[in-house]
Amino acid sequence: MQSIPKPAAAMVEQMRQAASANPMRAVSFQGCPGANSHRAASEAAGDYLPLPCFSFEDALEAVKSDQAGCAIIPIENSQHGRVADIHFLLPESGLSIVGEHFMPITHALMAVPHSDGSLGPFTTAYSHPQALGQSRKFLRERGIVPLSHADTAGAAAYVAEMADPTVAAIAPKMAADLYGLSIAEDKVEDAHDNMTRFVILSKQALDPASLDGETAMTTFIFEVKNIPAALYKAMGGFATNGVNMTKLESYQRGASFSASMFYADIVGAPGDPAVDRALEELAFHSKEMRILGTYRQARPRG
Repeated sequence: MQSIPKPAAAMVEQMRQAASANPMRAVSFQGCPGANSHRAASEAAGDYLPLPCFSFEDALEAVKSDQAGCAIIPIENSQHGRVADIHFLLPESGLSIVGEHFMPITHALMAVPHSDGSLGPFTTAYSHPQALGQSRKFLRERGIVPLSHADTAGAAAYVAEMADPTVAAIAPKMAADLYGLSIAEDKVEDAHDNMTRFVILSKQALDPASLDGETAMTTFIFEVKNIPAALYKAMGGFATNGVNMTKLESYQRGASFSASMFYADIVGAPGDPAVDRALEELAFHSKEMRILGTYRQARPRG
């Protein structure tokens, strides 16, 4: 059910009205005000109008329907891996990746205090599954039951609405300020080098030629032919042409399980002879190959 907790609803409506007045300045993101994606948008987009959306699909649809100029979506976390469903949503969206942004992630445990101002103990904690996974050890050691919510800031707003001092939320510190919660513990993530990579998506792809002289990344998906050593042969062109592949992930599309789809990132851009040769060899050994975007590298790989 697409419901927004009352403490967040007024802010969401205000942001949506501002974005509707100037949609090309709007950046859509999944979550309520105060979510990590909200913070990422403010860091990556500069002069922008935030457009909070209930789901990733809604955030992408906002760009497709011209309610926003671009969307910012978390794609992977250093501790908890890829964000669920993103590998399916990005290719199906028809949008192009035009940028990336890396952001250190810290989580705080927050709640409504007891009448005497004390905090805890807590029986449960709500948050997005990614944040719960990133704080698994912390929660287990304290006997706090993790409960999923649509997003971190929405979980904070929901806990504020419940007003139950035994129930906490795991969310960014800014969410506590927005929803009047008190922070019981800060930096509850299990790994303090916790980092999330976001991608910025637009209807209009960047021209690889516009990145001439800059280090570029190219993201694409492909499905190899269902023959022996197809993946080995498809990858050979990147090795022989000296193209650095920084990410390769497989995922199943459909129920046949006859062949996997692959999601990949490389350093470089079409138009570079080495990249062109590698992609041509990949296409020869693939049933399908599609570039999702070429964009400036935000952080060196390796």
